Amino acid sequence: MPLWCLSENRGGDPDLARLIRTEKEVEGRFTEQWIVVEEDALDPWPAGPLETVGRPAERVDGRARARGEVQYTADVQLPGMLHAAVLRSPHARARLAAVDLDAARGAPGVRGVIGPGDLEVLTEEPSYHGQPVAAVAADSFQQAQDALAALAPEWERLEPLLDPEEAVRRGSLIGEARHYARGDVSRGLGEADVVVEAEYRTQSVLHNALETHQSVCVWEDARVTVYTSTQFVWGVREDVAKAFGLPKDDVRVVCRYVGGGFGAKNEAGDYTLIAAELARRTSSPVRCALTRREENLDSGNRNPTIQRLAVGARADGTLTALRGEYVCALGWDGWLPSVAGPMKMLYACDNVETVEHGAKLNTPPMAAFRAPGFVEGVFGLECLLDELAVRLELDPLELRRRNYTDSDPSDDRPFSGKNLAECYRRAEAHWERRQEVRARSEGPWKRGVGLASQVWYGGGGPPSYAWVRIGSDGRATVITAMQDIGTGTATAMAQIAAEELGLELDQVDLVLGDSARGPYASISAGSSTTPSMGPAVRAAAADAARQILEIAAQRYQREERVLSLRDGHVVAADGGSWPVAEVVDLLDDAQILGKGARGPNPAGMQVLTFGVQVAEVAVDAETGEVHVERIAAIHDVGRVINPLGASSQVEGGIIQGVG
Repeated sequence: MPLWCLSENRGGDPDLARLIRTEKEVEGRFTEQWIVVEEDALDPWPAGPLETVGRPAERVDGRARARGEVQYTADVQLPGMLHAAVLRSPHARARLAAVDLDAARGAPGVRGVIGPGDLEVLTEEPSYHGQPVAAVAADSFQQAQDALAALAPEWERLEPLLDPEEAVRRGSLIGEARHYARGDVSRGLGEADVVVEAEYRTQSVLHNALETHQSVCVWEDARVTVYTSTQFVWGVREDVAKAFGLPKDDVRVVCRYVGGGFGAKNEAGDYTLIAAELARRTSSPVRCALTRREENLDSGNRNPTIQRLAVGARADGTLTALRGEYVCALGWDGWLPSVAGPMKMLYACDNVETVEHGAKLNTPPMAAFRAPGFVEGVFGLECLLDELAVRLELDPLELRRRNYTDSDPSDDRPFSGKNLAECYRRAEAHWERRQEVRARSEGPWKRGVGLASQVWYGGGGPPSYAWVRIGSDGRATVITAMQDIGTGTATAMAQIAAEELGLELDQVDLVLGDSARGPYASISAGSSTTPSMGPAVRAAAADAARQILEIAAQRYQREERVLSLRDGHVVAADGGSWPVAEVVDLLDDAQILGKGARGPNPAGMQVLTFGVQVAEVAVDAETGEVHVERIAAIHDVGRVINPLGASSQVEGGIIQGVG
């Protein structure tokens, strides 16, 4: 989609803002965004490692995390805080015939009780096992749990719908079925020398973060503060404001640290709204935290899929057709992830047809889980290609190479960058080990090597904002209300600011995770945090750097154009050099404030990441036991801010996937 301007800066006036509509992607879902661009974009950094960016860096908060010094939401303790327990449906589908709220109110330590009708997320007709029905706030969590028994719920059990294929037949869907087609698949299959049809299924997977979903809410007059474990500070702010009819500025959301997210903490969640309502009624702070059992029951999941796929190819391996029918068992709520995305985008093929169904069932709702849809879709597609390679007697790596594409086949947009061919080249040495690995098979243990391509989004986009503050001591503070969900994005932001300001990493501080203490920041989902926030932080640091150089030019009678920032100094082309702290010490209690924003995404391009992984696996042919013995992962992810953090992310993803 081309970006366009409502007003155009024709005269080059730097104070004239441009209102631009652009496109943003998170987890494969695209939205249009209006943004105000106040200044020209910075020139890209040169390729390769710089002074700080591109160099391995320990996490700026790593040691404090390891020592237990940081405050997670689970650590928040407020004076007079009450604890909530939630009555959840023990049935997949039922109707609440009776419940005694008054008896619970009289239980020891109980300060507040709410049930159906008191809050929208509490229902008397639960549609899945674990759906919240009522909640109690008490002086202790044990008292709150004990009071649930006093509710004495009586249930009328109803027949649940649990079969996703039956749900599709009945039309029980979340949203309309999603259809896609290009070319003529029937003709393409007819032209093929080989056709492979297969069915693949993927299971439900639970996120199970170490810090369970939880919030602490406290009201002051008509305003509420929410301490929460979240991947989207500003999304929680919007959800709570909407639920309670509040102006958004009357909701403050605080998230200092997150004990794991993986996609399931993108929204406020019923636990936040329950805590907020009980806090409002009791005039006390209230914590509502999922127990470990509840975390397994009602915190979201990667939904199961059924994939019926077909591929046609000529004898030389050229794909002539791809067809996929996908059924996603979404549960009672959620959204339909793009399981068909890899089939539409990864390989060159003129004839492609897909249909995706989101089955609405009486099971707990899905939630995004690390590349939602694409993980499942890549699994099915790559298995299909492996079966095709066997039929064609063609090397699986060579088959993938022969169907390489330099642009998105689904809409012919060029990729902003694609180095998958180089990933294949680097995978060769690992792939060539397969004969050696097979030779080590012994007894029931059979060994082999497999490979698969990877494609995912990760471009992110606006709006995202940041400030950089420089005090008279020459230190910099990055201020933005983003959240670091444990992926090390805070360290990446510090590196970006340090690079632009010519400072050491330990001269940069960060203030994050508070909607009342920093500007709007993006969601931490869909691999989008660093590409969304990084440009805003860099722009803010560049603005602060410009002001430092202006001060230095006046203070030392130099032309600003001959000055630069390097190694904590203002450096002149003629050889003069002054510590930044000396340049700005005259500010005393005053401060320099740089402002920055994320600009528009490139028009007419598809921003994706690519890769290939080669796995060496041992399988006990008698018992089915599987050991993953070695994995080589080669990924094309664009500029790497912190190689140590990036490699840790890859290793963590592999460990989680194997688990």
